[in-house]
Amino acid sequence: MMRASHKEPGFLAALLHRLSGLALAIFLPIHFLALATALNGAGALDSFLAATNTPAVKASECVLVVALAMHMTLGLRVLAIEFLPVRERTFAALSACAAAVFAVGLAFLLNVG
Repeated sequence: MMRASHKEPGFLAALLHRLSGLALAIFLPIHFLALATALNGAGALDSFLAATNTPAVKASECVLVVALAMHMTLGLRVLAIEFLPVRERTFAALSACAAAVFAVGLAFLLNVG
């Protein structure tokens, strides 16, 4: 098995892509729990949402939005590497991914009320 060098710029991108995917996978059961409480009526959903109205949950919500943006942009980078006939310029691609993630995270923070 061939392993990528830790010194290559694409290694960090691959690591971040995997970690953001893991964060999204951890979030899914919590999301399904919230949806399941909605099936028990409006009162159950309101009590669940009231319990999640804490600063820690709001901060993790922001982290989740950034993880989603990171996973999406780095996934698009992988698709571009595999399917487009151009060579990747790693620094430019990673800079574009970082800019997109920063923009999405900032837009989310500005709209949180």
